[in-house]
Amino acid sequence: MTGENPVHEGIEISPRFRQTIEERIVRLDEGADYDESQLELIDNPDHIRRQKHLIFVQRAEALRMRIFLDSTRPRLPRSLIVL
Repeated sequence: MTGENPVHEGIEISPRFRQTIEERIVRLDEGADYDESQLELIDNPDHIRRQKHLIFVQRAEALRMRIFLDSTRPRLPRSLIVL
């Protein structure tokens, strides 16, 4: 054991997986923005409460994914030459 904390070294992910996560973040942000714009059209207080909860959950999930991406590093392609 080296005494280093492997969590701080980051997780290796493929560029394709990173792109998938980034696209999901965009969809969550867009969904939250749209749902927020619909609040003014809702009259029922219970529906407003549920809509605000939905917006909160979407933004929290997008933030969680951003934090995850900040802790990752790109996986380098494997060498084609066997040493």
